[in-house]
Amino acid sequence: MQGEEGSFDFVFVDSYKNDYLKFHEPTLKLVKIGGIVAYVNTLWYGSVAESETEVTDGLIKMFRSFVVEFNSFVAADPRVESSLLSIGDGLTLCRRLY
Repeated sequence: MQGEEGSFDFVFVDSYKNDYLKFHEPTLKLVKIGGIVAYVNTLWYGSVAESETEVTDGLIKMFRSFVVEFNSFVAADPRVESSLLSIGDGLTLCRRLY
C-alpha cells in the first residue's frame, strides 16, 4: 500500500481474511477523514453468525475466526463509523472519523 496519508476518498480491501486486521491501520492512514474503507466477505458464508462448532467446511472454518475478530475490532474502533451490509457475502463500510 502506497500513497500519501489522507490522499484517498475510498479504499477497497479484498484479501486473505487473516490480513484484514493488518491492513486496517495502513488503509485508515491512506483514506482522508470522511473517506470510506470497504472490506468484502465479512459475513464469510454466514459462518460469523454460527457457533464455531456448527461450521464444518474446512476453508470456511480456517478463516472464520479471523473474520469474527476483524468484525469485533472494527465495531469497537472509535476512529471509524462502520456498517456491515448483507450484500453478497457481506460488505463492511468504515467511514474514517478522525
